[in-house]
Amino acid sequence: MERAAVSVDDLSKHFGSLVALDRLTFEVRPGEVFGLLGPNGAGKTTVMRILTTILHPSAGRAEVLGHDVVREAGEVRRLIGLAGQYAAVDPNLTGRENLRLIGRLSRLARSRIRPRASALLHRFDLTAAADRPVRTYSGGMRRRLDVAAALVAEPPLLFLDEPTSGLDPQSRNALWELIRELVSDGTTVLLTTQYLEEADRLAERVVVVDQGRLIADDTPAALKARLGNTVIELDMGERGRAVRAAATIEGRLGETTEMDGSRLRLPCRNAFAVLRGILNLLEADGHVPRNVTVRESSLDDVFLALTGHRTRAGPGAGPATRGGTE
Repeated sequence: MERAAVSVDDLSKHFGSLVALDRLTFEVRPGEVFGLLGPNGAGKTTVMRILTTILHPSAGRAEVLGHDVVREAGEVRRLIGLAGQYAAVDPNLTGRENLRLIGRLSRLARSRIRPRASALLHRFDLTAAADRPVRTYSGGMRRRLDVAAALVAEPPLLFLDEPTSGLDPQSRNALWELIRELVSDGTTVLLTTQYLEEADRLAERVVVVDQGRLIADDTPAALKARLGNTVIELDMGERGRAVRAAATIEGRLGETTEMDGSRLRLPCRNAFAVLRGILNLLEADGHVPRNVTVRESSLDDVFLALTGHRTRAGPGAGPATRGGTE
């Protein structure tokens, strides 16, 4: 049986009385993109820091490529690449100088450093800017250079912590494509993200973490299938009307609703039959929705169903709750 690239067993981390991680267990298979999904403060970065030997766990154990992250930290560091949430490159050096410096720090043979830096600059579409100071780079260029720096030593395992945070959609899509290319070349990637679309587009498997606890571990498709193939959304116009409509739907039809402000959400498997029954019932009770949407389920729906809230609150949005409650 092939050994896991990452193995996490009963992992916990406490900061005084704060429980940042609470007995997490999961495995990452070689050659896959593995997503660690959760909102800010869920514990994702703490997991990443433990796996990359920056922090020690309070309890449990973790192995990276067969090496214990505490007892064999030096060996782990030699085998991994890490691009954290913030670019670790020197803004006063050029892109080329940054990559050559990383090569020297990684103890690459002198004969390999220059060609390796040039190859990465080309691959990440940075050749034209290679000899400019990094402080003149855009956010997307800095992020690409940071990932390139994590790959100088050709690690078999790459950790990406919030890789596209703060990037515009075009830069985000470009980085996603680069990540896919890395995996096709045999690199294993573990990424943390709070972007549901990112996990859905990139990850073959995801672990959902909330408040330091693992609440789901499966493929994106399987997680969405738990809810049903489609989601009905009813905009009732105001929260009070949504509460009354939810009570009617749950009491009379037995359908579970999720509430987000004035909107009701119902994951289901036979959307149009369910919707017909809901609309007939609400019309009879005088609770006609302002707007109705039927769409495919998403990881956002999964996360909301599992935790009762979104990964990232929208402007002015309060916490989502189960239907019928304030």
